[in-house]
Amino acid sequence: MRTPKEFDFSQCLKFLARSAKEPCHLIEDNTLYKLLKFDSEAAVLKIWHHRDNSLCLNFLTPLPPKPIRDMAAKYVWNWFDLGIELKPFYRLAKNDAILKHITKDFFGLRMITIIDLFEAISWAIIGQQINLEFAYTLKKRLVQSFGEKFCFDKKVFYLFPTPQVISERTVGDLKRLQLTGRKSEYLIELALKMKDGGLTKKALLEKDGFGTIRTELMQLRGVGKWTAEYVCLRCLKDPAAFPVDDVGLQNAVMQQLGLSLKPTADEILRYSSRWDNWQAYAAFFLWRSLIGNVNSKRS
Repeated sequence: MRTPKEFDFSQCLKFLARSAKEPCHLIEDNTLYKLLKFDSEAAVLKIWHHRDNSLCLNFLTPLPPKPIRDMAAKYVWNWFDLGIELKPFYRLAKNDAILKHITKDFFGLRMITIIDLFEAISWAIIGQQINLEFAYTLKKRLVQSFGEKFCFDKKVFYLFPTPQVISERTVGDLKRLQLTGRKSEYLIELALKMKDGGLTKKALLEKDGFGTIRTELMQLRGVGKWTAEYVCLRCLKDPAAFPVDDVGLQNAVMQQLGLSLKPTADEILRYSSRWDNWQAYAAFFLWRSLIGNVNSKRS
């Protein structure tokens, strides 16, 4: 799979490796392993980068039929957002006080999307008002308790639980994982709605613009402005999505500008307005700058 010039697999791996507790993929020796399932057929995919600027995909499980192989390749292409031309973003960032250093430091980073809508909304709900490490602890417990498990070559792989599975759980089942009662209710209600087809990614993307999509998402219990914005950014690929209330983004902007205080949401909104239709990528690079307490601000 040929990749664009503005793609660095190692940068993407660093983002994917930001927590050792991540249960839905495995990284070893600059190689990414991912369990996928299409048409009831599970496949473990090995992904690595070749020096000729291509991604190599290898099925560790028996080679599936060509339609499944094509779906797996499409999944990886979309996972790393390889279809978007980033040259305009880098031109914009070159002279921007907030973006110029981080786009140089993390050149080749791509938006790591969350393909599945149920996983994206669930992950956003799980992470509300807690730190990232505990959010990963909860995600790991949820996935290992209710996600499909697949063992291969002494490695264990998991799929994120489906709406069908979570819809059959009780609030007590989820609270035992240390999810709050409210979050447990939100996840089960979401699962019930998605299981019955009342909410689908396809239907959302057919709406008249992302403003309409945000409004619909915010009708769900447990989904406020931040969560809707996050889902639009990570799953639905809204190029202008930018969760201004995100504490991480506020900290990252403060670092890049050398401020003594975190900027307000209004100030963040004003900064982001100059990144017309590149706000989502700006947010992603700003989040990346926080991994490992990296501070790319230059004196």
